[in-house]
Order: sequence, then structure tokens, then C-alpha cells
Amino acid sequence: MTCSETRGSVSFVGAGPGEADLITLRGAQRLQRADVVLFDALADPALRALAPSARWIDVGKRGFVGVAHARGGRENTAQETIDALLVKHAADGKRVVRLKGGDPSVFGRLEEELAALAAAGIECEVVPGVTAALAAAASTRRPLTRRGGGRSVALTTAVSRDGTLGAGRHADTEVFYMAGKQLAALARKLVEAGWPAATPALVVSRAGWPDELATEHTVASLADATLLHSGRPTVVTVGVGAEPIAAAARPARVVAESLMAEEARTAP
Repeated sequence: MTCSETRGSVSFVGAGPGEADLITLRGAQRLQRADVVLFDALADPALRALAPSARWIDVGKRGFVGVAHARGGRENTAQETIDALLVKHAADGKRVVRLKGGDPSVFGRLEEELAALAAAGIECEVVPGVTAALAAAASTRRPLTRRGGGRSVALTTAVSRDGTLGAGRHADTEVFYMAGKQLAALARKLVEAGWPAATPALVVSRAGWPDELATEHTVASLADATLLHSGRPTVVTVGVGAEPIAAAARPARVVAESLMAEEARTAP
């Protein structure tokens, strides 16, 4: 949608969960055109190179409002402040990019910011990005869906706004976000929800970064990952999608050799 001459627009851009090159081409293009960028704490600082002339405003969060950031002691930016900044700069005729870690639609409070813009009559678009669950699955080569046995995936935030930890059994594979500090408690909740203690579990922290760490567990042994992933953004995959891929019955080399032999036999 086009904007009027007196009003700007807002593009919500998913930066991906890790290094800058995980951003989509469309997301990079929107950054290059931006006058103002409101960015999350987890967005790669290297993305600044795409918009060196833009005004960059840090609106990052670490948990919920009032909780100090892990580095520097700075408090989180209140959601109301972010909403107001989006409206103000767009109303001033600026092209605004709201740069969110991962994908804007996955646990990114996108609905609140969309509502604020709609109430102000500001045009906007959403550019999808790579969410941490997908990056973790890709780097560990563990598809979240599996033919015949893994037909459903659920993305779940482990901790609610009031700090309550919850876990259910909603899909063949379930990926829990923001669970790194309560892995022992999560394991207990998973068992209570009906997951067998021997169910495979994969813990990945800083997915998409060079220092990504992935460890294999079962639901019963999830607590063992606590110290390894402490202080790092973490996702926990439970169920079919956490299982390693079994070696093929016939290695790819053997299959290729068989095909070559067949071609040679049938060649004129």
C-alpha cells in the first residue's frame, strides 16, 4: 500500500535469529530505504551497514519491562514507548523499519504494534524472517516434520507474562522458546503433560550464530543442559523433531553406483 505525502510507513522486518545474512532479501531492501530503524536487542549489529544514514533507536528487551538488560544494566523499553515511537516517526513522514529478531509474528508482540499503527491510520507491512526454531532445526539437520511420524509442530513460549511456566503436549514436535532458565522445571511439566521421560529433547542456544551450542537430551535429563546454555537465548525441541536422522539403509554412494551401473548396462 502507498502512503500519503504527509505520512510515512512502517515495515516490520524479521532480522532472523543470528548473523546478518539470515535476513531475507526483501528485509534487506526495506532497511536500505529506511529513515528510522527501531531495533531489538538480538538483531545483529552488522545490519547497520545496510542503513548507515538511518537513525537507529535501541528498543531492545530482555524479558519484561523493568528487568535490567544482561549487559550494561539498561532497563527494557516499555511496549507503550515503542508503539508511540512507531506512530511518531511514521506520522512525521519517515520510512520506519521495526527490526525484530527472528520472525516478527513469533513471540514478537507484533499484534500490539500493529494495533497502535491501525489506530493512528499508519500504513504498514510485515516482512517475515527466520525464527529460532527453524534455524535450530537447520543447523542440527533435524527436520521439524518427518514423513509418516511427524505431521505437526507447535511453537510455544514456556513462560507466560506473569512468570508462570507451562508445558503441554500439542503436536508431534514442540519447540519451546524462552525456557533456558527453567529447564528442570520444564522437564517436570513435560512429564506431567504426558511426554514420556525418554522422549528426545534438543537444546540449542544462540541459533544462527557462530557460537551456537546444541546438546542432546531426553525429557528426563533436560536439567543437565542448564549450565551449558546459561545466559544464552535458547530453544528446546521436544519429540519427533529432536530425533537424529537415522542412517539410510543404503548409503548414497552405493545408490549412485547402482544407478551408474544400470545406465551403463542399458546404454546403446
